[in-house]
Amino acid sequence: MQWASAISQQNTLRAALSECASSVRSSLGDTAADLAVVFTSSEYADDYAMLPELIGEMLGQQVTVLGCSGGGIIGGGSEVEQEPAVSLTAASLPGVNIHPMRLDGDALPSLDAGPDEWHEALGVDPAEEPQFVLLADPMSFPAQNLLLGMDYAYPAAAKIGGLASAAQGARQNGLFLGKDYHDSGAVGVALSGNILVETVVAQGCRPIGAPMRITKSDRNFLVELDGEQPINVLRGLFQQSEQRDRDLMQHSLFLGVVMDALIDQPQQGDFLIRNVMGMDQRSGVLAIGEMLKEGQLVQFHLRDADTSAEDLSAVLERYAIDNRENPAHGALLFSCLGRGKYLYGRPNHDTEVFHAKVGAAVPLGGFFCNGEIGPVSGTTFLHGYTSSFAIFRPRN
Repeated sequence: MQWASAISQQNTLRAALSECASSVRSSLGDTAADLAVVFTSSEYADDYAMLPELIGEMLGQQVTVLGCSGGGIIGGGSEVEQEPAVSLTAASLPGVNIHPMRLDGDALPSLDAGPDEWHEALGVDPAEEPQFVLLADPMSFPAQNLLLGMDYAYPAAAKIGGLASAAQGARQNGLFLGKDYHDSGAVGVALSGNILVETVVAQGCRPIGAPMRITKSDRNFLVELDGEQPINVLRGLFQQSEQRDRDLMQHSLFLGVVMDALIDQPQQGDFLIRNVMGMDQRSGVLAIGEMLKEGQLVQFHLRDADTSAEDLSAVLERYAIDNRENPAHGALLFSCLGRGKYLYGRPNHDTEVFHAKVGAAVPLGGFFCNGEIGPVSGTTFLHGYTSSFAIFRPRN
């Protein structure tokens, strides 16, 4: 297995792809690419339709193309935001089966459908132990429904990806699969055989206070925590906090929800982070951006640039320690549009941390998303403000 990644800011799509292709061919040597993952900014939108054909010309017609348009582009160890860019991440994958998938929202099975209907809709046999990389247009496709159905039909499979982010209106994003271009729906690949797709999701928050149980809830409304009104819990936290945290509680407050009922002592990475969307001063109830259940363990969280950097460093270091005997061969990064320079005040933050923790020589491509796909405690979610990594290595 070999991976290579490159990025270009040439002023035409053909020139940019040519520069990228030349770089990855040099890195791969005599080995032909089997998979080409491409991300492009909206400056090249007039030529989206010709992109798959160009990659076939440059890397060979045997290559499977997967990609989409993005508001920021990542490749070759660099992040380019608010400027024209194309990235190409290519891989030679001997012993790996690549199954392309094209999906339309109105053709998805219902959420009441059994696993067999989902297997048929995706054309992927669970016996092959597939792992999925998924890209979708947020304006035309119900990504959350897809994730719910896939978790039901393929519970053991890794699912990672992001939502295209270069559009200002409907049908302005580009999705690329095989030899085709689409302006709606979703695309993806199922990978099986001699490959492992490992996922790391950095949600960029740190906990405050202590974990508490939901003792009363109504849909997404948090009514009681350990028998107390949630707003009273927050008042207590506010009084005990330093000024920095008090300031963050005004605009960057989140609720972490432990999704695995078997976890009694949650650690970083066990929480699904969701927005605190509002509060009722009279009733003390909080509105949360997630459906809640009584008995769930939750903890309030805060987010800022320092916290996000610390979280990313911690989760990648934990991955590196756990996999020191199994080095990564390549990776894709699906990062939120709200990260990057907007959050850190400088470019390349997340890619630099990845290379420092996981390996300086690991090829890394990706893009800045309008929503990131990744698992928390074995369940796949659509996130905001995260960096979700797909890390590839041979199974054997």
